[in-house]
Amino acid sequence: MSQSNLPRPLLGCIADDFTGATDLANMLVKSGMRTVQTIGVPPSAAPLQADAVVVALKSRTIPATEAIAQSLAALAWLQEQGCRQFFFKYCSTFDSTDAGNIGPVAEALLDALGQQPGFSIACPAFPENGRTVFRGHLFVGDALLNESGMQNHPLTPMRDANLVRVLQRQTRGKVGLLRYDTIAAGAAAVREAIAQLRADGVRLAIADALSDRDLHVLGEACADLPLVTGGSGIALGLPANFRRAGLLAERTDAAQLPRIEGYAAVLAGSASQATNAQVAAWRGEKANVNSNTNFAADARPSFRIDPLAVARGEAVVEQALAFARSHLPEPVLIYATATPDEVRSVQQALGVTEAGQLVEATLAAIARGLREMGVRKFVVGGGETSGAVVQALDVKSLQIGAQIDPGVPATATIDAEPLGLAMKSGNFGAVDFFAKALRQLEGGAQ
Repeated sequence: MSQSNLPRPLLGCIADDFTGATDLANMLVKSGMRTVQTIGVPPSAAPLQADAVVVALKSRTIPATEAIAQSLAALAWLQEQGCRQFFFKYCSTFDSTDAGNIGPVAEALLDALGQQPGFSIACPAFPENGRTVFRGHLFVGDALLNESGMQNHPLTPMRDANLVRVLQRQTRGKVGLLRYDTIAAGAAAVREAIAQLRADGVRLAIADALSDRDLHVLGEACADLPLVTGGSGIALGLPANFRRAGLLAERTDAAQLPRIEGYAAVLAGSASQATNAQVAAWRGEKANVNSNTNFAADARPSFRIDPLAVARGEAVVEQALAFARSHLPEPVLIYATATPDEVRSVQQALGVTEAGQLVEATLAAIARGLREMGVRKFVVGGGETSGAVVQALDVKSLQIGAQIDPGVPATATIDAEPLGLAMKSGNFGAVDFFAKALRQLEGGAQ
């Protein structure tokens, strides 16, 4: 079959961070779409053999103008791939500031698609992971967003749970609401509501969703929208649209990955509550992540990165690699995870941006060193950390495999040195996620 006759991707996705991209790709694979994730915009427009393509950017916290430029470049590449619909993916906790980047990027994509004024929904809901939206307010479990711990996020503190207000502060166009009672009435009612919102001059509408059923309804109602925006949950309802149109066959092999040989390691940079708990579980503790190493009988080996020591010029990377080498072939955890108070203390000493960049650069250098000593399977905690690690390892694209925990699949590199990767958003994953991910990358429990 010539390249011109290869099946073209149906859905083209742009994700604003790396773990968010794998989260979305995981959702599409679960729905039977063969999915490839690229790390950044590929330099070539050579066609990919996939039903869906997810371009992973690192644009969540950069200046809005840069995020727009990167997103438009990704859109242009996906258009060259022949995609029929486009999806802008951001975090299920709507991570952003009053300056963006969700609103500015969404409006720029609508403009580029010729949608003037155009319309799209904005739905970060992911009920399987406890993210729901009701009357425009985002809940994390039973807590409003601004009471969930996200109000302490070091880069994008979320202090307002009303997403209509949050998004309106980021956009030029009018922001509206698709209420739950409309969604409960079904896809036809949602399409009617969308038509009315458009007539009222609304360009982006926050969509309520409390269950997977709601996401399927929204997905069906958005079949004809060139652009959909939201968390990975809303992608649940998109593959069925292509099947109804006769464009996507049923398949059971979308999650197959090759077996990867080599050592394994865990790298964690997120300061989220979930990652703190996962680090503590690995170390055999309840919640204390303060000391440098832990050799308790019920713990697994771990080494903590101290950003202040790095800033002082201490040989932290070399120390971490020596620690890992001394424990091979046993997997080790190397982490910069800390409590909110500790994070604030480091930020006060180094600066918010500088502290984050220092941690990312340190973990990236450690990842390169681990690869040199034979590590081929990496479990990574944190979106920014994952972006730094895949860039350090020169990963260009990933095949998406089976789910480890909701929103987190196993992945394997394509057309490169074989590597297995499990990259999770900071707040994702069960307490024992690190151990579960290692088992799956080793070809164990599926």
